[in-house]
Amino acid sequence: MAKSSAKKVREKAVREGKRNPECNRSPFVFSDMRTRKTKTKKEQLYRNKYKNRHSDESRIDGSFYGLFYLITA
Repeated sequence: MAKSSAKKVREKAVREGKRNPECNRSPFVFSDMRTRKTKTKKEQLYRNKYKNRHSDESRIDGSFYGLFYLITA
């Protein structure tokens, strides 16, 4: 694989006794600073693991909710 011209210039400067510009980099360059915005599929499933699921599949089990009023005159 070929070297870039910038890398060649850095190596030449180091050979000549100058400071390596790579030493000026922050230690945070190599860390993953991204924050995760959405949950992974595993986190989403684990969150709902022990909760009652109120989806469309649970409504077809035959149960229903009704409210009746008895009006007397």
